[in-house]
Amino acid sequence: MIAVQLYTIRSQLQDPSRLRGVLERLREIGYRAVEVAGLGPKTIDRVGDELKRAGMVACAAHVALDRLVRDLDSVAAECKECGCEYVVVPSLPDEYRSEQGYRRFAAEATELAGRLRPFGLQLAYHNHSHELERFGQQTGLETLFGTASPDALMAELDTYWLQHGGANPAAWIGRFKHRAPLVHVKDMAVDRGNPVDAEIGEGNLDWVEILSACRDAGTKWLIVEQDEPRRDPMESVAISYANLSKLAAEVGLEA
Repeated sequence: MIAVQLYTIRSQLQDPSRLRGVLERLREIGYRAVEVAGLGPKTIDRVGDELKRAGMVACAAHVALDRLVRDLDSVAAECKECGCEYVVVPSLPDEYRSEQGYRRFAAEATELAGRLRPFGLQLAYHNHSHELERFGQQTGLETLFGTASPDALMAELDTYWLQHGGANPAAWIGRFKHRAPLVHVKDMAVDRGNPVDAEIGEGNLDWVEILSACRDAGTKWLIVEQDEPRRDPMESVAISYANLSKLAAEVGLEA
């Protein structure tokens, strides 16, 4: 299933009164699900009701680690109101970016997952490229997911950031069979020699290979995201949806 990360269109969601119209437009494009992120407190309070009104669901929500630690019950209530199944830690503070830091987070994730489980929520982690730094024989990403059990921590792999870190996105998705229910799909283009994120099909990533890996790994949600769209954000997510729908159909993935 295809979802859209609301962070991509955050510029259009700073005013809570625009939420209904934005969700209606996403529904017209074809999206039936969102991932919650980048919303202010006044907007987040309205998401559950407005999603129901638009005939949409939330597949997951990004929640900063410090908030999850100090306010887990409120986070769980918000996620259940939106219908989320996954709570995703979007990144780690700098002090975690070492071998010991990733092992520390793996232990903390086990405890947090245990606290989320009674709410029917699963914990996941979203990578950038810095987790591909090597510490000895392993990358930080390998240390993290090798230390935390699959029961405690799932993966939300990001195709752009894997490629940005010098890794093969399809190969990594294949390594996480049945452990990567969420995949952030964003393309990588080159602008005057610099990598930039792009709409699906507008860059250089091999989407047949990536989506075939998602199919074989049992990925549930393909989540369209761009950190910094170079077009109008709504136009960008429309292009990505149209291209991704066609590509997913080619490899037998449900859109």
